[in-house]
Amino acid sequence: QVQLVESGGGLVQAGGSLRLSCAASGRTFSSYAMGWFRQAPGKEREFVAAISWSGGNTYYADSVKGRFTISRDNAKNTVYLQMNSLKPEDTAVYYCAADVVTIVVVTTEGEYDYWGQGTQVTVSS
Repeated sequence: QVQLVESGGGLVQAGGSLRLSCAASGRTFSSYAMGWFRQAPGKEREFVAAISWSGGNTYYADSVKGRFTISRDNAKNTVYLQMNSLKPEDTAVYYCAADVVTIVVVTTEGEYDYWGQGTQVTVSS
């Protein structure tokens, strides 16, 4: 079992920055990959970023590449999403997720086994 708790969401103006955190507990954090997804009102949940268990490999959706950075601190059992140059279209509930089974890092929602409760990010124009 893995428990995930996101924090750091809020209201920010376009062009601003936020850093999301996701604290994990349960299984050994350094043994599994982590991902961030988001869901905007009326839309499907979509992949944002993912990171391997070691932090050595990262993947991003094209829509956030160059603006968002995913990282992890295995000593603190925490994964982060640094979001810069935010746009109104980034407004969504952001979820972190853990993939405890797949060896390679995946971007598919269905491959993730555990999910946090989500944190709201609102970007005003």
